Amino acid sequence: MAAANYRVDVKHFDELPARELYDLLRMRVDVFVVEQNCPYPELDGKDIDALHLRLLEGGDLLAAARILKPHEPQDPSKIGRVVVSPAHRGKRLGDALMREAITACERLYPANRIALSAQAHLRRFYESFGFVGTSQEYLEDGIPHIDMIRQPAIQPP
Repeated sequence: MAAANYRVDVKHFDELPARELYDLLRMRVDVFVVEQNCPYPELDGKDIDALHLRLLEGGDLLAAARILKPHEPQDPSKIGRVVVSPAHRGKRLGDALMREAITACERLYPANRIALSAQAHLRRFYESFGFVGTSQEYLEDGIPHIDMIRQPAIQPP
């Protein structure tokens, strides 16, 4: 099934109304903590300075990702907390979400690489978007992960 009709919304933490923030955080906790049976501190302090990219259909939150800006000019931007609502899986929304997140990173930080920490079983998914592994597998909160990088849209001279 193809991705649903959706609209893309990108907001800073402080721009999210309380209800929208609640919906976003609840979906992340429902998936990353409850569904994956992984007790860890989902609220890690990084959301406050992040951009929150959401795919929405009407009032429904379909999927979301968090974008962290580069710390230093040469550092990568980072995509994380990539999540599709369980109620909307099977619609290729993960593909749509990653395309939108990459587009946002390239628009905001065109000369920077894009980094992510992927659950190891999703390595091929992220490779399909041009990411390459840069680490060995490691455990993060009991789940195998791998660090990955995508080269910048604009190559330095």
